[in-house]
Amino acid sequence: MSSDGNLWDRISAGDADAFAQLYDRHARAIYNFLHRRTASWSDAEDLTSAVFLQAWRRRSDVVLDRDSALPWLLRTADYTARNDWRTKLRYRRALAAAHLLPVEVDDHSDEVAGRIDDDQRIRAARESLKRLPRQEREIIELCVWAGLDQAAAAVALDIPIGTVKSRLSRARKRLRELNLPSAVETQS
Repeated sequence: MSSDGNLWDRISAGDADAFAQLYDRHARAIYNFLHRRTASWSDAEDLTSAVFLQAWRRRSDVVLDRDSALPWLLRTADYTARNDWRTKLRYRRALAAAHLLPVEVDDHSDEVAGRIDDDQRIRAARESLKRLPRQEREIIELCVWAGLDQAAAAVALDIPIGTVKSRLSRARKRLRELNLPSAVETQS
């Protein structure tokens, strides 16, 4: 199996097969990260596609962390989710200003029993995490939910590793103080 670094060398030269291998390797992690961010299966699917489209477009600019593309992909997923949220917010505000807000229609995928429970757990965890400052929430999302180690999270957020460690420690302490340790499964 080729390393991400070897695949990325080929991808930088325009090798679509290498890109497909990289996609197969990391798409699930990106999708799961985005689902946790959006609490929506369909939004996570759309945003995952956008992340990999951006990766292909910027293939010559990407810098890997310890021969892994995952930190860069997760950083891109974070930016993509934020941009999507801002776009939707502007759209809702424009509709509200024009008094044209659409009637909400239930998503048919919510009728699938397994997804309902997952969506509710994700929403509950997201609500709990909203009590944390954004910077601590990002660390929980990357280190706990996405499974990055602290060094990779530092690369993904473009901050020193010591900052990652202190934010993670503060976030865990706040969750314990709020009696919300079940909101996230913390790792040591």
